[in-house]
Amino acid sequence: MLVHKSNKITYSRFFLLQEYQWRQAYYISFLLTLRRTFVNSMTWENHSVLMEFVFLAYPNHLELRMLFFLGISLAYALIISGNILIVVSIQSETRLHTPMYYFLGSLSGIELCYTAVVVPHILANTLQSEKTITLMSCATQMLFFIGLGSADCFLLASMAYDRYVAICQPLQYPLIMTVTLCVRLIVASVVIGLFLSLQLVVFIFCLPFCQDRGIEHFFCDVPPVIHLVCSTSHIHEVSVLVAAALAIAVPFFFIATTYALIVAAVLKLHSTAGRHRAFNTCSSHLTVVLLQYGCCAFMYLRPNSSYHSKQDQFISLVYTLGTPFLNPLIYTLRNNEMKGAIEKVLTRNYFSQKSIQ
Repeated sequence: MLVHKSNKITYSRFFLLQEYQWRQAYYISFLLTLRRTFVNSMTWENHSVLMEFVFLAYPNHLELRMLFFLGISLAYALIISGNILIVVSIQSETRLHTPMYYFLGSLSGIELCYTAVVVPHILANTLQSEKTITLMSCATQMLFFIGLGSADCFLLASMAYDRYVAICQPLQYPLIMTVTLCVRLIVASVVIGLFLSLQLVVFIFCLPFCQDRGIEHFFCDVPPVIHLVCSTSHIHEVSVLVAAALAIAVPFFFIATTYALIVAAVLKLHSTAGRHRAFNTCSSHLTVVLLQYGCCAFMYLRPNSSYHSKQDQFISLVYTLGTPFLNPLIYTLRNNEMKGAIEKVLTRNYFSQKSIQ
């Protein structure tokens, strides 16, 4: 009995010792992990505060800088006035409270935010001697620029679905394309675009950057920034291409499939006037799709080895300023209802100003 009790005491002491050692090891491991996390967070914070990028694409001569500033300012003023005019016209005209015009107004609103992310920064940098941006500001700018650009792509896909239902299922159109569905599609476009952009930006800015901090661009875009990463590999390149494919190629294939179904349905119509009206309804949207997706595909759906700074700077300005500038023109010139609503808004504002005077 005494031997049995002594064995019990020995075993209990052994297990207590083991538990004490295990807890001590766990506590030390916890402290090391906490210290490592704190050091990493402090390193990231220091990098975000101290690390800066320099934009190298701006003209050096004063005359060229002034011309560049005036050109960008004029384009931005036209973008703001054109897109705001579309939003105000749709809101003020009751007969335009339909899904197609809800999508068009949302597209104009997104493009106003999209250009506001980069264009004021471009104008400010043009007038400054030091054209720098911190790492955190660069990541934030890229997040919203890519996110809102991706939202544009998804919203164009939603507009294609709206045209498909209107042409291929006209009797069920009021039941399918409700205001609730329109709001859900618009919100989903923005949320998915920002979510994909967040993943891409976190991935890029977790990579180590080289000592060279010069960005051959006017703002923080994916190709010029990832060109500064030291440890570029095939995996990194594929990851960026996958993110770009989700935001660009997938909506484009959906739009292409939708238009294939629309064309098949329109060709079955016996009336020539009906065919013309159907194609005229889709022509504005199709023009914007080709312009938007053409520029985006050229910029993002290609390997890093084909990056050319001067050529990419021009293409980037085209889809940053050209697409938001041309969209209001494309939709108003080809749409009599939209033209009539804009004329009413302008006439109303003109006569109200005259009465005030």
